[in-house]
Amino acid sequence: MNGNLAGIQRGLESITRRWWFVLLFILCGTILPPVATRGYEPPQTGEVIMHLLSHSFFASGALSTWYPVFKVAPIALIVALAVLGNRVGRIFAIYGGINYLLSTFLQGIAITDEYGLGIVTSNFITILIVALLWLWEGWVGQNDFTPQKRPLLRYWVVPLALLAFWYPVNLETMRPDFNPAYLFTNPAGLAFCTMTPAYLGMLTLYYPRVNIATLRVTSLTGTIIGFWNIIVNFVMKPQLLWWNGVLHLPLVFISIYALVLSFRAHLNTTKERGEA
Repeated sequence: MNGNLAGIQRGLESITRRWWFVLLFILCGTILPPVATRGYEPPQTGEVIMHLLSHSFFASGALSTWYPVFKVAPIALIVALAVLGNRVGRIFAIYGGINYLLSTFLQGIAITDEYGLGIVTSNFITILIVALLWLWEGWVGQNDFTPQKRPLLRYWVVPLALLAFWYPVNLETMRPDFNPAYLFTNPAGLAFCTMTPAYLGMLTLYYPRVNIATLRVTSLTGTIIGFWNIIVNFVMKPQLLWWNGVLHLPLVFISIYALVLSFRAHLNTTKERGEA
């Protein structure tokens, strides 16, 4: 990485660990109201968000013929990372960036009779920033996927990420359905909540030799969106969505874990400089 890119990377790592950045990001992900061309009253905000998410381009199933592509591609990339390491590291990051860009627009925008064109602003902005940081990583190549020995306990993220990616649920009844075909056929490969555990899981396995700014902002976004999913699935609609809530726990747990690691990296670096 040349000096200019390295300087930008250091700036990103510095800015994203500031308390005010974290606070602004949390506020962006929690209080920004959705935008709708037909308008609505402020008390309807929660209802509008739920309506837009359930009628988004993603929820419509319009891209169902592409689902297998977005299931096979990440599997192939993860296998390639394990075998080829850094030779496919940038490709992995670029794919992640494109994947998040698709999630931004497919899950954050809806056109409905009730509200016209609507945008779930909080999700749209935060996931878009995540997408840009993954594309940035595809340019600078900060991640180091050189094989390394790691404690077995570090692998706890793997079964949870696999569960989220599999997403074993009947989409009509929202009940458990452990059909192995879902590993290759359902829409989980295009969704933020089900792909983020896989992306963060890979980064935590190679931590600390990863792009800390990308790790931090991705995990912060995952924590925010995971929190709201827990509220919806376990508090607002537990009878219908409890299993969907269970399948979002990997997002919550892995995001919090990765977020802690992202700040620990700075503390470790500061300690090493102090000792030197």
